[in-house]
Amino acid sequence: MLSQHQNQIKRSIPPQILNYAILGILVLLYAPLVIFWYDGWLNKNISTEHEYFSHAMIGFPFAAYLVWMNRKKWVRLPDNTNILGGILLAIGGVFYLSGVSEWVNLSLPVILTGLCLWLKGIQGLKLQGFPLLLVLLATPNSVPYLIAPFTLPLHSFIAGTDGFFVNQFVLVVVVDGFNIYVNQRIVEVAPYCAGLKMLFTTIYVGLILLYWTDTLSSRRKSIWFLSIAVILSVTANIIRNTLLTFFHGTGQDGAFHWLHDSWGGDLYSACMLLVLIPAINWIDSYFSEESVENSDLEIQ
Repeated sequence: MLSQHQNQIKRSIPPQILNYAILGILVLLYAPLVIFWYDGWLNKNISTEHEYFSHAMIGFPFAAYLVWMNRKKWVRLPDNTNILGGILLAIGGVFYLSGVSEWVNLSLPVILTGLCLWLKGIQGLKLQGFPLLLVLLATPNSVPYLIAPFTLPLHSFIAGTDGFFVNQFVLVVVVDGFNIYVNQRIVEVAPYCAGLKMLFTTIYVGLILLYWTDTLSSRRKSIWFLSIAVILSVTANIIRNTLLTFFHGTGQDGAFHWLHDSWGGDLYSACMLLVLIPAINWIDSYFSEESVENSDLEIQ
């Protein structure tokens, strides 16, 4: 009886008005939070952990674009309330009202997922699945802090590799664990210098490219592309750290701070991400040609 009553209420409210009302409530609740995140990412005055999620500056607008493009399909879906949606909405409300910053952050993807299930059921969740994934993967949380201890082998490897390359410039280089001594100046490859931020951003942008090129449905292409993207990210981070070590060891402090703290790092990251475009094009053409050759062999 309760479900029938809810459906009657939904039918009495025009879908457009209901959608705009929900959108308005979401804007009132989360606009201040998202503005705070963007301000921190742009001005680099946010915590180190939150800085790892700056790819949201790309992901959130793209997720909103996908939702907008799916608006007609959303309206056509039949109203189908899923009880799990109500549970998620309740959990999201508790998270938001808790006042704990991490819970408040995570309440965004929880409430959005709950709304999809509450309004349109499983079909609505499937329709908005990728935008929801983009929001979840770009919502600041403490995952970088939790996995930082597990990156010790990675930044130890980076320190040794950086020391090897800098040594090719005929500089006096000593590598001691995570520390690199160049001309009696020390450079520490800290856990947050292991390239995790770039790796997160690379995988995130890689997922967007896979979706944009309609390649995400191909498991083989996706695995190959993401594997290449990870290798490119690690390689780019080694090159960047090598340059930073060289600049610091030779006393070029201006160049060091430009690449480390200023817009030089952003420019370097952007150039690395642009390399993903020819990479995915190559993956797509390579496997397409392979499929054609296999077809020819079967015909023969």
